[in-house]
Amino acid sequence: MLHRKGILMKLYAEMTVEELTQEISKLKKEYKIMQAKGMNLDMSRGKPCQDQLDLSMGMMDVLSSSSDLHCEEGMDCRNYGALTGIKEARELLGDMMENNPKDIIIYGNSSLNVMFDTLGRSWAHGVMGNTPWCRLPKVKFLCPVPGYDRHFAMTEYFGIEMIPVPMTPDGPDMDIVEKLVAEDDAIKGIWCVPKYSNPMGTSYSDATVRRFARLKPAAPDFRIYWDNAYGVHHLYDDHQDYLIEILAECKRAGNPDLVYKFSSTSKITFPGSGIAALATSPNNMTDCLAQLRFQTIGHDKVNQLRHVRFFKNIHGIVEHMRKHADIIRPKFELVENILDEDLGGLGIGTWTKPLGGYFILFDSLPGCAKDIVDRAKKAGVTMTPAGATWPYGKDLNDSNIRIAPTFPSLDELEKAMRVFTICVRIASAKRCLALKEGQ
Repeated sequence: MLHRKGILMKLYAEMTVEELTQEISKLKKEYKIMQAKGMNLDMSRGKPCQDQLDLSMGMMDVLSSSSDLHCEEGMDCRNYGALTGIKEARELLGDMMENNPKDIIIYGNSSLNVMFDTLGRSWAHGVMGNTPWCRLPKVKFLCPVPGYDRHFAMTEYFGIEMIPVPMTPDGPDMDIVEKLVAEDDAIKGIWCVPKYSNPMGTSYSDATVRRFARLKPAAPDFRIYWDNAYGVHHLYDDHQDYLIEILAECKRAGNPDLVYKFSSTSKITFPGSGIAALATSPNNMTDCLAQLRFQTIGHDKVNQLRHVRFFKNIHGIVEHMRKHADIIRPKFELVENILDEDLGGLGIGTWTKPLGGYFILFDSLPGCAKDIVDRAKKAGVTMTPAGATWPYGKDLNDSNIRIAPTFPSLDELEKAMRVFTICVRIASAKRCLALKEGQ
């Protein structure tokens, strides 16, 4: 028995059949009241809200019809050229990604597009002279779970077999990763969101990064797909996660070609109108450019110039991200407070408390996630589909739910989370009741 805010609380697992039946009846009445409000709130994706988008409106003013649109090296950014991006954009993204500008290619607006191209190039033409994947009897990828649904969707599109690897608080279970890649040359890659990971919000430990850099894969064309989407997306100035830089660590370990590192400004400036980048070894870059020169004569250099003149340097990005944090930090804290208030002490769920990124991961009792998400939908709150954080949408425990707090207003978010916690309690009470009645 626990006391919380003057109310006597009891773990659902300790309730009798009669107590659980009464709890379900009471909660369903509250749920119907919420349904009657006709809410229509979307928490399905990690999108910046309007206030965040407004932070970058100054980008629309840094260039005009009277602006000098020549880059530092004298090229007219309105014209063809600069396949790897203009020098100052490579320097800006290099500082953001902690990589040498010479090791960076600036692409268009989407890092997902770059990842898809990288898979496609490997599929059709192979990696650095190795057999194209399309000619192999089987291609496999390791997928840390819970993970990013769009990574899994791309992999599935190419018909690549996905192998789940459990996530720990320090990153993927490296004992499993090391064993699998060393034994099976059909395993060609692993997806990683190493900092403020999607959806857990946790970051890889130093030991995990070092073990990644020292992998001994059986496949010579094995690559780590290092999606550092949230590298500068901190919530707090004085309490942040730090990550060892993977390319430098791979070079130290004698594995310089092991990694493709992706990033973008999609959640820094305008999603859909930012700039993306790939950082990798000189050998990998030569391989990438062999395809890229057939694909394009150069990406949008005007947009690259716009970003450079808006931010000026890495300090401009840091200050800009502080403004983002001021907007979204209260939303993360609101979600965490409501989960503590409504679910703490009931033994029916756990959740992460990240220091950055865009997501909070909620773990329900086994067998409850789909029920919770479906109930929330019927009450007007759209969540990320249950199972989306697993390959093929199959969460074997039916327990992972990704919470995306950034897009709704604080008022909308509070309403949505109250709906969510009621749904968690109903689904959990029903689950506990079914278990007791089945005894």
